[in-house]
Amino acid sequence: MILKLHNENPDRRKIEMAVECLKKGGVIIYPTDTIYTFGCELGNKKAMERIAQIKGKNLKQSHFSIICHDLSHISEYTNNLNNATFKLMKQYLPGPYTFILNASKKVPKLYDFKKKTIGIRVPDNNIARALVLALGSPLIATSVHHEDDDILDYITEPEDIYEKYKNQVDIMLDGGIGDNTASTIIDATNSEPFVVREGKGVL
Repeated sequence: MILKLHNENPDRRKIEMAVECLKKGGVIIYPTDTIYTFGCELGNKKAMERIAQIKGKNLKQSHFSIICHDLSHISEYTNNLNNATFKLMKQYLPGPYTFILNASKKVPKLYDFKKKTIGIRVPDNNIARALVLALGSPLIATSVHHEDDDILDYITEPEDIYEKYKNQVDIMLDGGIGDNTASTIIDATNSEPFVVREGKGVL
């Protein structure tokens, strides 16, 4: 199923349809302020395994970030977050950035395997943030491309994405043409944050 939404004012009924799917263990594709991403409810192991399988990986090999609505609950998922890093995140989020942080004790239980760090995103995209707000918990996020693909070759047309993955996901949220540049990744696990990958975001 594909649902078309306007990013400026996402249809609440369609958002609720996607949330209902997520709560039942579904896998969706949704837009962010960078590229389209696979998503499921954080902590649903079967759904996370489905996404890993779609991308040609096993769960422990997969690199998942989490999408948050804002930074209000960030302490639940991170450990030893210093004030300087938090101020940096407040300055640049919402935006096209992924911050790699030290994971709290809660994270391995949610992932069901040891995980010392976690990627946090607060995208500047109303559809993604409306999903998280309606769900009441973060969403898993990983870019829509197979691990063997050229990482620069992202699909931007929603209908092309849906045609490729319609038999592997439950719902796709079409928020218009996506970007073909991924987020800038910032490692903030130490006292001095540094850029791991330069993407759409400019520091």
